[in-house]
Order: sequence, then structure tokens, then C-alpha cells
Amino acid sequence: MNNKAAAYQQLDDKSKLVEQHASLVKRIAHHLMARLPASVLVDDLIQAGMIGLLEASRNFDGSKGASFETFAGIRIRGSMLDEIRKGDWTPRSVHKNSRAIAEAISQVEKDTGRDARDNEVAEKLQVSMEEYHQMLNEVNAGRMVGIEDLGITEDVITTEQSRGTDAPYDDLLQGSFQKALAHAITTLPEREAIVLSLYYDEELNLREIGEVLEVSESRISQIHSQAMLRLKTRMQSWRVA
Repeated sequence: MNNKAAAYQQLDDKSKLVEQHASLVKRIAHHLMARLPASVLVDDLIQAGMIGLLEASRNFDGSKGASFETFAGIRIRGSMLDEIRKGDWTPRSVHKNSRAIAEAISQVEKDTGRDARDNEVAEKLQVSMEEYHQMLNEVNAGRMVGIEDLGITEDVITTEQSRGTDAPYDDLLQGSFQKALAHAITTLPEREAIVLSLYYDEELNLREIGEVLEVSESRISQIHSQAMLRLKTRMQSWRVA
């Protein structure tokens, strides 16, 4: 096969990859939509995700060991999150409340040596229980909660394709972070750990988790927010200055 024919074949292979995985873009978009306010349009996520898929098709190297779907999934989700971050639709008050709750949880747990209870956090914030639960709902509805919200840069979680000469160190760093995160999750109150497991591992949405645990979707939203903010305080050593 001459060079021109090889180039056409390579282009055709990449086009097929994009066609075969277009449904992956929609699946990831709709999964993210379950966590986002109605102001975010699924079509915008899909458009951003398609750009990520195209980039993945251009940069994928099958010799590295990872499957294309795994590699593309990372690029697609990253592209969607970049699109969301371009226009921060989260009110400043939500960011402020998120920080305040995390600090209150941390302080209560330092003072008591155990998991902070809802009423203790509310008291530390000098708000009623109803106001505290509303703050948790707004935090959960108003922002994405992921690795970056634990204070970790995205560079920590990296794919093999993006690694250079520091790959052994990157592997060690990623493995250490995952172990620390896994351990931190085991220290959460049981219900919070269950909610995170159902949300991230089983990929259930808040309504579905509420049905499993027989509580309201609003209560699951509160538990989820509190679990993530509690994790944030327990992953302090990984936070980037």
C-alpha cells in the first residue's frame, strides 16, 4: 500500500471510530445532565462532546494498551466540562456556601473527633436546619462535584497517552491518590458512602437513589453534597496550594 492509500485508510479508520462512538457522546451528555441545572442544554454538551470525540480519534494510540472507548470517554467528558466552565452559571453565593460548609464540617470534626452531624454544622454556620439543607441543595444543583472540587488538579488523573518521561511517577501519584480517596470514602457515615457508591459506581441519578433508600430526591441531594464536602475536608493533604 503506498503512502497516499495508507493515509486514506487511516482517515477512513478514524471516521469509523467517530461514527461508532457517537452514541457514547449522547450517553455521557445525558448522564451529566442528571447532575446539572436546566439552564445547561444537552445539545451544547453533545456538541462539545463531539469535538472531544474527534480529538480522541486523532490522538488515540492503540499500542498504549487502553481501549478507544476508555480513552474517548475521558476526552469527551473533559470537553463537556470545559464547555460548562467557559460560562460559569453558578452564583457566587453557591461557591461561598460550599466553602463555608466544608470549613464548618472540618472545624466540627476537629473539635469532636468524629463525623460532623447536620445540626452541628448548621449551628457552626449559625443557620437553621432548614437553611442548611437548602444550602446543600443549592450546592448540589449549582455545580459539578468531581476531582477538581476535592482540590486536585486534573493533571493528577491522567491517561497513559498523555504521559511522558514522568510516567512512573505519574502512576505512583495516581495510585496513591486513588488509595487515599478510597480510604476517605470508607470513613464517611454509612449513608453518605452508599449514596456516593450508587451515584458514581452504579451511575444512578438522585431520584433513583432516593427510591432505593426510600427518601426524597431532595434529601439525597443534601446527602450527596454533604458527602462530597466532607471528603473535601478529608483530602486536605492532596489540595494544591
